[in-house]
Amino acid sequence: MAWFKRKDKGIQTPTEEKKDTPKGLWYKSPTGKIVDTEELEKNFYISPEDGYHVRIGSKEYFEILFDDNTFKELDKNLTSKDPLKFEDKKKYTDRLKEAQEKTGLKDAVRTAVGKSKGEDLVIACMDFRFIGGSMGSVVGEKIARAADYSLKNNIPFMIISKSGGARMMEAALSLMQLAKTSAKLAQLADAGIPYISLCTDPTTGGTTASFAMLGDINISEPGALIGFAGPRIVRDTTGKELPEGFQTAEFLQEHGFLDFITPRQELKDKLNLYLDLILNRAVRA
Repeated sequence: MAWFKRKDKGIQTPTEEKKDTPKGLWYKSPTGKIVDTEELEKNFYISPEDGYHVRIGSKEYFEILFDDNTFKELDKNLTSKDPLKFEDKKKYTDRLKEAQEKTGLKDAVRTAVGKSKGEDLVIACMDFRFIGGSMGSVVGEKIARAADYSLKNNIPFMIISKSGGARMMEAALSLMQLAKTSAKLAQLADAGIPYISLCTDPTTGGTTASFAMLGDINISEPGALIGFAGPRIVRDTTGKELPEGFQTAEFLQEHGFLDFITPRQELKDKLNLYLDLILNRAVRA
């Protein structure tokens, strides 16, 4: 008798003893490649077979960029209010509460200061999981305060963009953040403090129309979607078919919007090499 045939009939396993396959053991990339999640994490959340950069958030970027994942978070308890008493299918206050409980975040950006290859760096990193990384008053305020910290302490500043654009629930208050953040970055430029913009997938809407394109150097991860309106909106508005690769990082670099594209595993080295060169200090190994 084959080993896989049961000798006894009618064997039943109680429900409480049945075991499901744990979720999250595998990741499937858009090209259909299956990757072990542990292997994916060790590879900077890049699919080793096709180079696809999986979307990650501030937790992972801080781990990659800060030495020993050691940093001081700035303004960590700032939270959005609801001055417009906005309500669509849900109240805005309910959406905020739901997003905070689901993600463990206070809003769509975290700001922190720490050492990167031994030198101080301030980073503002957006989280797409929080209402699509939308930019409301708190996002603008935290970025502005992080820029102030850089200005006061003469520390280079970096913003990692990952956003669907302005937060509609805050209407004009959200749009005001474009001007506020841009003004703060102008102050850094006047003081000669480097500002690096990293565009990740996706960088769209008001984010692209403000700080994402204002870096002393604008860089991106491979394959990132970067644009103001999405490809479908552009196609429907213009009535024309779009070029192949339209709004990808590679397309933007070819047309002069980006300085270079760097794989995530090289990001820390490339970022600090640029800072060493622009600040005229010894290049770190």
